[in-house]
Amino acid sequence: MPAVLALFAHPDDIEFRAAGTLLLLRERGWELHCCNVSRGNLGSSTMSSARTATVRRQEAQAAAKTLGANWHPPFCDDLAISYNAANLARVVALVRQVRPTILLTHPPVDYMEDHTETCRLAVSGAFARGMPNFRPRPARAPWNGPVTIYHATPHGLRGPLREPVKPELLVNTASVHEQKLAALACHQSQQEWLDASQGMNSYLAAADEESRTVARLGKRLTHAEGWTRHSHLGFCGETDDPLRDALGRLVATFGGLESPPSRERGLSSPLRR
Repeated sequence: MPAVLALFAHPDDIEFRAAGTLLLLRERGWELHCCNVSRGNLGSSTMSSARTATVRRQEAQAAAKTLGANWHPPFCDDLAISYNAANLARVVALVRQVRPTILLTHPPVDYMEDHTETCRLAVSGAFARGMPNFRPRPARAPWNGPVTIYHATPHGLRGPLREPVKPELLVNTASVHEQKLAALACHQSQQEWLDASQGMNSYLAAADEESRTVARLGKRLTHAEGWTRHSHLGFCGETDDPLRDALGRLVATFGGLESPPSRERGLSSPLRR
């Protein structure tokens, strides 16, 4: 059974950015794995850091259960995610354990450093998956299978300098949108926090609008998630595009270079509901 690993910074990042794609892959027989690097301990204005981490752990586990995904525990605090040997050793161990054909993560540059550093860890963690002299924590045997990395879109399709960002691929998530919102609703503590810290008056409505914003890049879409492939060098074959292979006509090329068609891969076309 092929596996997909979603590696993002905070509890609820996966549900905002990748849950629709994960649900579609699950429908096609893929094994789902979710890991938030951070415990989310700073995500409250009313609870202590320790209590917040406990609550958010429970919420993340409930969300993973809703998605039908395997949940992997965090190992950093909020605003303490950094690219260092200890954190990289944890990510390499996870990649070697899961052996994902697809790895989903943040864009290489995002509006906050926790996202950017998580992306760096994800990329290097996948790159070091087969290095026999790299010692992960816990110890895991090297694995040299191909892994294709896909970067999510930044919030509002804008980079940290407000520059427009267009994804390479659009995934039509309309058929699983309500399930995506159900997984996001598991993060109940975040309604208060995002309202207080970012003026997000309705947590689920914000996710709904974000999905519609991405969908407007395509044709005849109501909800979508956007993805851009990382370079294949050191990871997979040059034309590998397992997300398109798995989801077929639910995926269309938008902003980047179009993959050549293969026997398994349908030609790029407008997405249909």
